[in-house]
Amino acid sequence: MKVLRAKVLGFCMGVRRAMNMAGSEARLLGDLACSKQIDGSPPHAAEHSGPPARDPSSIPPLSQPKIFTIGPLIHNPQALKTLSEQGISVLEEDALPPCLTGAVLIVRAHGITPGLEETLKERGGRLVDATCPHVRSSQTRARQLAEAGYHIFLAGEKRHGEIIGIQGYAEQGQKALLESGRMPEASGGGDAAPGLPCTIVADAAEAEEAARLLHEKNSGLSCALLAQTTMSPEEYKKTGDAILKYFPSLRIVDTICGATRDRQEALRELCAAVEAVIIAGGRESANTRRLLAIARNSGVPAWLAETQADLPKEIWNYSVVGLSAGASTPDSIIRDIERALTGSQDAV
Repeated sequence: MKVLRAKVLGFCMGVRRAMNMAGSEARLLGDLACSKQIDGSPPHAAEHSGPPARDPSSIPPLSQPKIFTIGPLIHNPQALKTLSEQGISVLEEDALPPCLTGAVLIVRAHGITPGLEETLKERGGRLVDATCPHVRSSQTRARQLAEAGYHIFLAGEKRHGEIIGIQGYAEQGQKALLESGRMPEASGGGDAAPGLPCTIVADAAEAEEAARLLHEKNSGLSCALLAQTTMSPEEYKKTGDAILKYFPSLRIVDTICGATRDRQEALRELCAAVEAVIIAGGRESANTRRLLAIARNSGVPAWLAETQADLPKEIWNYSVVGLSAGASTPDSIIRDIERALTGSQDAV
């Protein structure tokens, strides 16, 4: 079997940055533990970015490990296993201890809401912000637009951590607008009372229906559109076109990450040169699932494989197979899958 790799695949800048930051914290904690054993000095207990919410003496100390990611750092089970082996655990938002003094809290690459960030600081944790810079830019734009009086359409997956975080920043912007007393006047005979600062839509059909309902309430509302950074540019354009039918002055902000475009374009090029495609990556990864959909829409048989064990038996019926991978897929997984397909140990 001949295996052709996509020209661009695997870890993007934001994911690699987050993984490197987590690894650095794990090494630092290990160094501090060694120092404590040698000279009896405690870890840096004074470096926390906020005061404890309660008297620390009244709360049992956290059990090891002391490093947590707030939600999964990235959406790949093998990468999360690697982090766990380094002493880094996942801490879910709905299971936060009342006191986090002594804990290092790594903000996931998808980001978190301002409210959650404040809570973590109040409980005494030291935050390490591994939010992808592209996601951070989307958060900032959402806050600025909401503070300027825009109603924001967010194109993406409603329950995805990135969208939830961006929504939180839009709410923060609206709060600032209300406190300033600069609420825009209603136009078109609509209601000027502030509602939710944003509407989340999964696709063009949802966007058109949401825009129609919003138009009925206030036809002159200023609106803006932001996308989940991993959204398909084609789907984003369709979503924008649907909203433009009701809000011709819609402000469309390009928040799709360049790494997303690069991987999707490289995959389309690959699909034209192979008989079938394997997409390496986690099933919970939004950008990996989009790559799978793009491959299938290109007309070639395609499967998602988290590891080499997930390779389908049908793949052995093809002589030229393409290999792509999501932005959260480790290099080692890509290499192992390629070696399994070729039967060679030469893959790098």
